[in-house]
Amino acid sequence: MKRILSFFLLSFAIINALAQAPAGYYSAADGLTGAPLKTALKAIITSGHLDKGYGGLWTAYYTTDRDTNTNFENDGTILDIYSEKPNGSDPYNFTVGTNQCGTYSNEGDCYNREHIVPQSLFNKASPMVADIHFIRPTDGKVNGMRSNYPFGKVGSATFTSDNGSKLGNSVSQGYGGTVFEPIDAFKGDVARMIFYFVTRYEDKLSTFSTGNMLGGSAFPGLQQWELQQLLAWNAMDPVSPEEINRNNAAFPFQGNRNPFIDNSAYADLIWGSPVVDNQAPTAPTNLATNTPTSNSISLSWNASTDNVGVTGYDIYVNDIFKSTVSGTSTTATVSGLLPLTSYTFHVIAKDAFGNTSPKSNVVPGTTLDGPVNAVNCGDENFTNIPANASDYKTRTWTNNNVSWTATLARTDQTISGKAITLQGGDLTSSNVPGGVQTLTLTTQRKFNGGDGNLNVFVNNNLAGTIPYSASVATNFINVNVSGNAVIRIVNPNNNDRVAIDDLKWTCYGGALATSEIKKDKSEFTIYPNPVKNNELFVKGENLSKISKAEIYDLSGKVIETLPNPFKNSNKINLKGLVKGTYILKTDNFSTKFIVE
Repeated sequence: MKRILSFFLLSFAIINALAQAPAGYYSAADGLTGAPLKTALKAIITSGHLDKGYGGLWTAYYTTDRDTNTNFENDGTILDIYSEKPNGSDPYNFTVGTNQCGTYSNEGDCYNREHIVPQSLFNKASPMVADIHFIRPTDGKVNGMRSNYPFGKVGSATFTSDNGSKLGNSVSQGYGGTVFEPIDAFKGDVARMIFYFVTRYEDKLSTFSTGNMLGGSAFPGLQQWELQQLLAWNAMDPVSPEEINRNNAAFPFQGNRNPFIDNSAYADLIWGSPVVDNQAPTAPTNLATNTPTSNSISLSWNASTDNVGVTGYDIYVNDIFKSTVSGTSTTATVSGLLPLTSYTFHVIAKDAFGNTSPKSNVVPGTTLDGPVNAVNCGDENFTNIPANASDYKTRTWTNNNVSWTATLARTDQTISGKAITLQGGDLTSSNVPGGVQTLTLTTQRKFNGGDGNLNVFVNNNLAGTIPYSASVATNFINVNVSGNAVIRIVNPNNNDRVAIDDLKWTCYGGALATSEIKKDKSEFTIYPNPVKNNELFVKGENLSKISKAEIYDLSGKVIETLPNPFKNSNKINLKGLVKGTYILKTDNFSTKFIVE
């Protein structure tokens, strides 16, 4: 659905906003619309513009960006859009002048000068590099995480600041890359700063890099996806008293004003009203489970439809949100599941305006059997890694009597706690005793990049691979190496920065086969395996007390349910089962068996 601002609201915004500028300041723009209005505003705000230099910004912030005469704390500290919490206590505060960056490792260390339009796009040239109207004092750490990404609506966040600003994949209509999303209270602020930039410097835009946001020409000046997102933010987050105060303070310092703060309706008069979508996508249909493993199940479904466009699908496991699939993909693999466990799944579609569909059909799925419960030999949680640092170099530490060396590694990223992040490097252990039966690892790709696999070597032999993506996932592999072992995990992709956490391995206890998974201290065995003559025998204590047995095929489908299966005998008749591999699951144990 499309909706435009009513004439009444538009007129009110014009009258209210124009009262902030000196009389006659915008008279040359009266009666204009579209590109001519934009060019007229460019002439107005270029006239009188004084370049005070990059260092001058530190001085400007004493008057332009203080939390005074605001709706917030009014404590005189730096008003930082990445740490300010409008409805609660700020996680930290900066004293103007005192807490300038400097170096930083964590949020709250210091504030620096953030170019809302990245300075790399205009090669740090003047006067852009020192223009107060789009350069805000913000937390150094968050500014670094935002990097030079455009602003947009985030689907799955790979980083979230203390006040809720997010970095992650875009679900803004028309763009699927990495974006940064400020909190709602400052979305309009960001939009109006970018509108100022593409107006003030419209004659230079063709010489700038686009950064996936700028348009490369005087009009419209922005890429269409970014323009629509910013127009929506301009409408949803009206000009605040804090912005008016900042504009009024910037005027005597730099000699010009931001016209989109003085009159936010200029944006609609230049570029047209934003599209506002209130129509939800249709529900995904025909959801199905496929190819279960011991810790994952794949899903597929028929796509939803939407009046503007579906931007992603949210995956739910047992009615709890699990992950997001961005874009129009209609397949997903849910990882980190428990072996031989039944789950339910459903999917919900969403669009760029946050509308969500009804949920899809609900489907069951059951994982296959996993590793035998073995003695835990090692557990590396990375709590002893060196102090937080964002550069990539060799790091060493010792934990639980195991020494570790990580190359091309940074230490400032987290998953469940501290994590080590590799960029084309590797993590290597000292000798660990007891061998390695299974190895489990939690992964998450940080920043931008693609999905891939880490290579796991034990004693210089490739034991398997562990997948990684932007979502947190825990996976295991069977290793089956006895004696002393050296574990080495390699990131083969120099472009992906992969954080790893919760590395665990079990002691070698004999090669894994189709033996049962012991759920308690009782011993159960099956024979013969492979099964012949359609009869499977089970030996163990208290068989008669088992209330139910289920037989699954390797797709996770229940083939047969047997109530009180061992009430009168210790065998199960398998007539009707075709050749293949199956799983027998009871109250007390689970096992794989083969029918010949």
